[in-house]
Amino acid sequence: MKRISIIAMAALLASCSSGIPTVYDKENPETVFSAPSWNPNGLETPIKSLPDPLVMADGKKVEKFKDWPSRRAEIASQLQFYELGTKPKTDPSQINARMDGDTLKVDVTVNDRTLSLSSVIIYPQTGDGPFPLMIGASFITLPSAVFEGKGIAMMNFSERQVANYGQFGPRDDRGSYAFDRLFPELEENGAYIEWAWGFSRLLDGLQMLGPEKTRIDMKHIGVTGCSYAGKMALMCGAFDERVALVISQEPGGGGAASWRVSHTLEQEVENLEKTDYHWFKESFRDTFSGDKVYNIPYDRHSLCAMVFPRALLLLGNPDYVWLADESMYVSANAALTVWDRFGVGDRMGWSIEDGHGHCQLPESQYPEVEAFIDKFLLDIPDTETRIRRAPMFKDVDLSKWIDY
Repeated sequence: MKRISIIAMAALLASCSSGIPTVYDKENPETVFSAPSWNPNGLETPIKSLPDPLVMADGKKVEKFKDWPSRRAEIASQLQFYELGTKPKTDPSQINARMDGDTLKVDVTVNDRTLSLSSVIIYPQTGDGPFPLMIGASFITLPSAVFEGKGIAMMNFSERQVANYGQFGPRDDRGSYAFDRLFPELEENGAYIEWAWGFSRLLDGLQMLGPEKTRIDMKHIGVTGCSYAGKMALMCGAFDERVALVISQEPGGGGAASWRVSHTLEQEVENLEKTDYHWFKESFRDTFSGDKVYNIPYDRHSLCAMVFPRALLLLGNPDYVWLADESMYVSANAALTVWDRFGVGDRMGWSIEDGHGHCQLPESQYPEVEAFIDKFLLDIPDTETRIRRAPMFKDVDLSKWIDY
């Protein structure tokens, strides 16, 4: 326990030294932001470059960190209005949480209907905790070697308990998910925002029970996933500020890859028209297909920026052209401007490497992933995390897309 307290103190000192928190104890910090009435057709004047993530809808630039929560709330509001659907607020009184052995169980009751979540926590074999926790969106595809000997607990979020949709095997359809029984008025929602909602309810359960019952350190929660679950991990982490570290592995279009940039690529990639619309609002495709993509008030770099000031690592694999990693590379550079603006650029990075299977992290990337785990889940402060590796895209003209 002494070691844990020293680590916690190191984290506090590191946070205080920059003045920028590394994580929060609430799903969304309180803000005075009040969502305006968004234009259903998006921007009146199209923007072909990536919109500045630090500029509010009224044109004001975020100059001080205290103003960032309002900008983040604005991005979240736009994403939900145009693309994802609503992530409903859930009162603690609607949640019942308990531990059944090593299994976390959470019941969410809304209007006398209950949705039940459960997830087994795999604890380190030594130590008493509280332990950092890595949560797999669907499951963890990162190799066990990157966690070995680090004293990190593991848990998977079973997204089908919330919205039973998958590209393979038996599935339900929009309007008949467990989520829809609680919120029938949100049938238009895409699955990703519903999954993000369910993920947050697991964090509610952990938080309500506390480390005495869960043996989990709520200040050191990570989430990861690959491919469609890479998108899910990014959504879950972006929409819940209790997550200290997001590792999004090969997320493709609808994840970190820019809708605008993907629209211009000559290869067959997952762009706005060619993705799975069980995941998103169907109206998003109708409103912004073709060159209307330039009327979206934000882009995927804005979703990435919602993770700020917490830690984000993006992993790519250009051998799978469909993933549109060139587009993710541009988006990552645009998102980084937010972390850099406030002097914590070491909390955001990317590594794009070819020569390996889909969702099969090569050993050459192990040190980069371990660096983010060490620094942001274990509070090893001197770890180098300014990782910006994508040699295959060194000739991409970023100035075409980023003019701020």
